[in-house]
Amino acid sequence: MDAEFDAVLEVPFGALGLRTRAETLSEIRFLPPGTTPVRAKGALERTACARLRAWLDDPDARIELPLAAAGTPFQRRVWKAIAAIPRGETRTYGSIALALAASPRAVGQACAANPFPIVVPCHRVVAAGGGPGGFAGARGGFLIEVKRWLLRHEGAL
Repeated sequence: MDAEFDAVLEVPFGALGLRTRAETLSEIRFLPPGTTPVRAKGALERTACARLRAWLDDPDARIELPLAAAGTPFQRRVWKAIAAIPRGETRTYGSIALALAASPRAVGQACAANPFPIVVPCHRVVAAGGGPGGFAGARGGFLIEVKRWLLRHEGAL
């Protein structure tokens, strides 16, 4: 599985798999602990890894990378709303849905389809009751623990 990524960066909660396309980052994927790191293949991958490491060292570090166009118009609206959530804060699926005249479920589905987690911080979107809600299409297990780690890292938990 690791060979399908242009780089695999070992991180405190597991690993991040990176894919690039035409001088843009096309995907970041959370990978479980124990995933074998893969050396960055090119300049873009090395830059992406360096910026992600900088963010892991300091959650105020900006992660500016050339992102491949992705998503439906609705998904892009959700991702824009998510990107506007300040570090250390969260919003509920319902509050984002209300602002976008959508349903919380649709917001959750857009979050699950986010190809750029951390850069587009969907971990900052939580359930109405204060729990983490889903994350990256999962409702439990490894990915929910990643979400909790990210929220702690940013000071939101």
